[in-house]
Amino acid sequence: MENRQARELRERTASFALRVLRLVEALPKGMVGDVIGKQLVRAATSVGANYRAACRARSKAEFVSKLGVVVEEADEAQYWMELLAKAGLMERKRLGPLMEEAHEIVAIMVASAKTARTR
Repeated sequence: MENRQARELRERTASFALRVLRLVEALPKGMVGDVIGKQLVRAATSVGANYRAACRARSKAEFVSKLGVVVEEADEAQYWMELLAKAGLMERKRLGPLMEEAHEIVAIMVASAKTARTR
């Protein structure tokens, strides 16, 4: 049975992906927005998918490995959002809450992996 914290993180990572999907829908149409938007969607949706896979891990090593992928994808999502802001395709103010959420997800997953390694 899944614990409360894992269930909340599953919901949180899914919510993150949905929020990114809505943001990408609001991007101006054009080659640059389309390319960055696709990359951002891929990274953001991968966060939740890989966290779900971590929850189903068959070993501690597999769990830690999958959390590492979550960290990489959340960090990559931050990168694409930073690029959107720098390219002037989206106001940093609108991106701020999602960038903060990606940052918090990274911190949580790094701490979880560290805890798992020491147990």
